[in-house]
Amino acid sequence: MIWQLDIMATLYILKSEKYNRYYIGSTNNLKRRLAEHNLGKTLSTKFIRPLKAVFIQDYEMIEEARSIERKLKKFKSRIILERIISEGCIKVKI
Repeated sequence: MIWQLDIMATLYILKSEKYNRYYIGSTNNLKRRLAEHNLGKTLSTKFIRPLKAVFIQDYEMIEEARSIERKLKKFKSRIILERIISEGCIKVKI
């Protein structure tokens, strides 16, 4: 019997349509989380709405997505984020 793995987590990058700023996050429910961001329920993005997802990458485990999220946030580099967005993937484990 072949088992299909369900994607358990998503790493995402949002872009403020008004202020041209990025936000990095991870979740196990992207649709719900994006709605929360755009409804102002997340303090860190409340004042830069509206936001749209410009990058998503799925992972099997939330721990992996959260680890990469933390590392990307530590870089604090717009250049790195824009490279990831333009290439459409994170090529190496960070």
